[in-house]
Amino acid sequence: MIRRSALLLAAVVTVLTLAGAAAAAQPPPHLGAAQLVDSAHANVDLRWLGGVGALVLGGLLLLLYVYRRRLYILEWTVAWLFLAVALFLAAHDSPNVHVRDLTVGLSQFLLVCSGLTFVVSVDNFRQRARLHRAYLVALLPLLIWFTLAPLALGTWPVLVPGYLIAAGALATAGVGYLVVLRRTRLLGAALVGLTFVLVAAANVWLSASATRLSGAFSVQVFAVTALLYILAGLGMHLLVFEDMTYELRRTNRRLESAQAELRRLVITDALTSCYNRRHFEEVIGREIERHKRYGIPLSLVFVDVDHFKAVNDSLGHEAGDRVLKHVAGFLTRHIRGADYVFRWGGDEFLILISCDEEEAERKGLELQQQFAASAESAGLPAGVGLSVGCVEMPADEHDVMELVKTADARMYRDKARARARRTRSFSAPAPEPAVVPRRSRS
Repeated sequence: MIRRSALLLAAVVTVLTLAGAAAAAQPPPHLGAAQLVDSAHANVDLRWLGGVGALVLGGLLLLLYVYRRRLYILEWTVAWLFLAVALFLAAHDSPNVHVRDLTVGLSQFLLVCSGLTFVVSVDNFRQRARLHRAYLVALLPLLIWFTLAPLALGTWPVLVPGYLIAAGALATAGVGYLVVLRRTRLLGAALVGLTFVLVAAANVWLSASATRLSGAFSVQVFAVTALLYILAGLGMHLLVFEDMTYELRRTNRRLESAQAELRRLVITDALTSCYNRRHFEEVIGREIERHKRYGIPLSLVFVDVDHFKAVNDSLGHEAGDRVLKHVAGFLTRHIRGADYVFRWGGDEFLILISCDEEEAERKGLELQQQFAASAESAGLPAGVGLSVGCVEMPADEHDVMELVKTADARMYRDKARARARRTRSFSAPAPEPAVVPRRSRS
């Protein structure tokens, strides 16, 4: 549908360009080829010059459309070419009365078409491109009126409606671009919207002048209108480049967001949302440098979930995943934001904490006690707890993995001590009942 509409508009552009060129090649008969510019008074038909200017602006916008394929740019081009041909026809003064009246009617019709095309361009700006056949069908009654009414009634019945309809269309387009300004904060939309509203006011004034002066041409109003149209053309070029910049910024923000999300996925464990070992390898070098430069103590806390294999074997892997998520959330909540929690693998977590070994051991004991006393742990399978091993990183340490192995070994010793405590509590002999001496019968 969009391609078909674009082809239709391209065909209209070609026809109007040829018609405008033909009209421009023939100067107004009432002036004559040698009298277009009087050496004494520089008497030039401003409508003819306005048509040339509109033709130039339409050509420039057509070049922009070749570079940036947007339907609203093509619609701008068509609107300017409509205006160019309308001005050429208005400047043409035929000795035949009927031909002259017909050209006035066609000129007003093309002026209306120009305004309505600007309205359609607002509808297609930054939205899904659409060009309904109903738009073309609605122009058919106007075409009949503006071609037949001048032949039967003269020029007055088409001058006033033409200016008023064009004023309404331009005012609608102007308000539409001001709405675009409110939504996008683009300066070009403000310039186009304001100039269209002012051009609409000028057309209303021209309709009033037509009733008083019987269609006499007002040079002053035309000069002001031409200046406003030039500003509108500049605003359209500015709007195209602002729109390109806006889309580029929006694309960059999307790329940055996608890059940040991709970065998060690369350094984060999918199940627990903790950092993974890849991120540990990235940050450990930076943390060691900071540790050496500022003398900040740095320790590793190795955490393992007790009886995790039994949970997987007895309750299934889904229950095991819930345990891991709970442990990861607990560790993240109870660790400072400046420290790191990594999922090392399976049911093992590694905490990189800025403190010495003594404080790290104290922190590990607090984690064990708080985890056992937490309300969430009551819903976990029996026996699930934390085993912790801590080691401080020396200032001259170069092999981090050896320290990780040391913390791992200490964690296993802590796990063994916890099992031994539970075994002694279960295997302790029960106290013998007290023997009550029997009373002798007397």
